[in-house]
Amino acid sequence: MQLYTRILLGMLLGVVLGVALGPGSVLLPADGLRPGDAPIVESRGSTTVPAATAGVNDVRVVSRSEGWAEVEWQLTAKQALELQRSGTRAEPGERHSGWVKLNPADPRQSTYSRFGQTLVDSTYWVGRLFLALIKMVVVPLVFCSLAVGVASLGDVRRLGRMGGRTLALFASTTVAALTIGVGLASLFRPGSFLGEDDRARLLASFSGDVGGKLEKAAAAPSLEDQLVGLVPTNPVDALASGDMLQIIVFATLVGIALTMMEEDRARPVVRVLDGINEAMVVLVHIAMQLAPFGVFALLFKVAGTTGLSVLVALGAYCLVVVSGLLIHATLVYGSIVTAGGKLPFLKFLGGIRPAMLVAFSTSSSSATLPVTKECVEEKLGVSNATSSFVLPLGATVNMDGTALYQGVAALFIAQIYGMDLTLGQQVTIVGSATLASVGAAGVPGAGMITLTMVLTAVGVPLEGLALVLGVDRLLDMFRTTVNVIGDSAATVLIARLEGEELQVLTPSADSADPDRGLEGRLSHPSQPVTADEDT
Repeated sequence: MQLYTRILLGMLLGVVLGVALGPGSVLLPADGLRPGDAPIVESRGSTTVPAATAGVNDVRVVSRSEGWAEVEWQLTAKQALELQRSGTRAEPGERHSGWVKLNPADPRQSTYSRFGQTLVDSTYWVGRLFLALIKMVVVPLVFCSLAVGVASLGDVRRLGRMGGRTLALFASTTVAALTIGVGLASLFRPGSFLGEDDRARLLASFSGDVGGKLEKAAAAPSLEDQLVGLVPTNPVDALASGDMLQIIVFATLVGIALTMMEEDRARPVVRVLDGINEAMVVLVHIAMQLAPFGVFALLFKVAGTTGLSVLVALGAYCLVVVSGLLIHATLVYGSIVTAGGKLPFLKFLGGIRPAMLVAFSTSSSSATLPVTKECVEEKLGVSNATSSFVLPLGATVNMDGTALYQGVAALFIAQIYGMDLTLGQQVTIVGSATLASVGAAGVPGAGMITLTMVLTAVGVPLEGLALVLGVDRLLDMFRTTVNVIGDSAATVLIARLEGEELQVLTPSADSADPDRGLEGRLSHPSQPVTADEDT
């Protein structure tokens, strides 16, 4: 069974079992309660909070009666220690009980399946391990492959030509994505499908998360600071912190310096960097063996914790976003691949299928970068020099899926508040989102932060972020997948413009040839080099 088939099965199982057996299960009883702001009292009607409830934010529901829930909990060692410090006698393992007033309006109070939560807690570490293995190789892979790729160009003028074409392509596809998103949101008006009750519930449930997003947006550097910040004052610190823009600039400058050195002195450095790059590729192969289990664990948690009620309430909004992403991927990227790259679009998608699946499950273009690079080189025939330059840049600044999502979200929130944005304001959304998607590339949680900037530009209430936070993680999977497709399509076009001959590697040839292709390498790993061999 091929790798992408195993990953797909892991994804499907994760979604199905998450909905059926996760914390928000439609089948399991909701026997767990997070009290939120409600106190745990000794009896219904009492206002005295037992001292033993200090630090308790998770209890088991015994019964429900007339708007009250009878609950019980067992003290952990940490809770018992906190109580002992406050002068209250307590021992780990002590059982206590009480009552909680159920308040649907309390955004911090929620019920869930304790068994489902246990399943998520016991499996999510596998997904985290898979992500950690993939992210581990991103920084050394980007630096080494980009430096080697630039050095192999041999001509700085070719680098400038490739860079100009790449940035122009990224800018044009981003504007196209935003135009599609804003157009669909204006045509179908998804905000008109959300009732007042759903609006009030969403605002109450996620308003507490908005503050952190606003703080990050306010702390985002200005455009001038970002331009200056592209050059790392301490390259080691940039590598350690994973600042991708600074790493790209530093690696490019190192590659340029190597081309300007005498060949005899530059060759050993290039060979060392190329050897490290190959070692990182082998680590990617090792990590991908865990991919089916990792994506299962990640999607099991996402599907198990995303409330169906929130998804239903925001169904029209989600449908418009996903439809826009599909239209953009089919029309824009399809045209780029078929007309510019001279490749069949469906076969192109088949070639990057493992990268698409990893992108969907991890919601991270950067984490998917090693797999994307492997796919376009081994499955599509793109040279290492081209993929090493275009893909890291695209994974950092090319966010078409995110830009389209921001356009739809901005109009959706405006429609909820009864605001009819003019054509000029919609054009402002396109322009500001285009700049913001590039400017905030190095900021954690860039999607929601740049959306904050877009809402500010057209005067839409920032509190409206709470209306879309509930399904942000779900839509993030779709838009990240589109981002990865866009990066791969751009790489194919740039490779063709640079005169490279491209050809899609068929699945049978991939599996049969151990020296080429992701599937073949995973099925037939190369023999390790020993100390006795002549290297």
